[in-house]
Amino acid sequence: MLSDIELINLRQLFPVLSQQVNDHPLIYLDNAATSQKPLCVLEAINTYYRDINANVHRASHALSAQATSAYENARDICAHFINANSSKEIIWTRGTTEAINLVANCLTSSIQAGDEIIISTLEHHANIVPWQMLAQRTGAIIKVIPLLPSTDLDMQAYKQLLSAKTKLVAVSHVSNAIGTVNPIEEIIALAKQVGAKVLIDGAQAISHWHVDVQALGCDFYVFSGHKMYGPTGIGVLWGKEQVLNQLPPWQGGGEMIKTVSFEQTTYNELPFKFEAGTPNIAGAISLARAMTFLNSYDRQALASHEAALLAYTTAELEKMPRIKIIGSPHHRAGGVSFIIGDAHNGDVGMLLDLQGIAVRTGHHCAQPLMHSLKLSGTIRVSLAIYNTKAEIDFFIKALNELLDLL
Repeated sequence: MLSDIELINLRQLFPVLSQQVNDHPLIYLDNAATSQKPLCVLEAINTYYRDINANVHRASHALSAQATSAYENARDICAHFINANSSKEIIWTRGTTEAINLVANCLTSSIQAGDEIIISTLEHHANIVPWQMLAQRTGAIIKVIPLLPSTDLDMQAYKQLLSAKTKLVAVSHVSNAIGTVNPIEEIIALAKQVGAKVLIDGAQAISHWHVDVQALGCDFYVFSGHKMYGPTGIGVLWGKEQVLNQLPPWQGGGEMIKTVSFEQTTYNELPFKFEAGTPNIAGAISLARAMTFLNSYDRQALASHEAALLAYTTAELEKMPRIKIIGSPHHRAGGVSFIIGDAHNGDVGMLLDLQGIAVRTGHHCAQPLMHSLKLSGTIRVSLAIYNTKAEIDFFIKALNELLDLL
């Protein structure tokens, strides 16, 4: 757990948290959508553009050498952060969505009609639509893991879906919409028994606890920088080196080539084979700074702080009349979703915003999940390391007052 002094000092590193919204102190509870950025990340972006702005890898002058060194050092930091076997396994992308699309496109030639791809009811659209597009291109079949009444995945049903036809399993580590933590170790192990590859969408997990990709045993793990205190427009595809080497490039251009002629092109080695064109250099450098920032703290203490705050928030919501929390999973992380009778979730969000409280409302890019739950949307409160019990108390007080108006 974080002490009061540690939490105060931590919050001071995030400039945005000191502002007023609608004449109230900002209470930012929309961290599953995007987290706020500490000063060190903002300074890393500024330093790159102010002091070493140059393209990487393709020049012999001093600024390019500095930029290249910082950029590739960021890749090393990222590899260490998730315990990749090699920095070659770190592919910079624009975010989780692009990383999933990259894999889906590169798998096209290895998927045949009748092959099966397993996803789950909990998935974000970014982990549904690319696989549907792959299925349309190849004739593959999408299979969906259903939910138990608790909103945990039905693992017995998953076992029955697996077969020799299963070529890929793609599931989230944590549901962005309702916070369910999936048993990905078991999901991965079962998929490996039938020879399937596994992609884990880690966008909602990577900021909350340490992820060890080698220990997990999946083939791909993807995440975004902006949900883990880094900038927007940068993310990571981690893949096993052997698996990545088997995949073709997905975009053509500079950097991803060794030689080009009008007759034939030969492709570069990992990781550059998948990084066509000028990359988001500042994004990679500042994302690595966010990773270094997180690792400067006791990650277990941060996780314990978040878990305790989430448990408190959930318990307080459960006390309130007319509020229905969505799901009761075995393990919840990051946030909690709820509805208030027949009140429109968007109205609740706007009324809370009048008191400086930022929450997310709607279907959370998880329309199939909402359909399965017979909901049009929810109100989602999602937490980060800088949130406090006092903020939750103010939120609960404001919500209680709104109940009289709705």
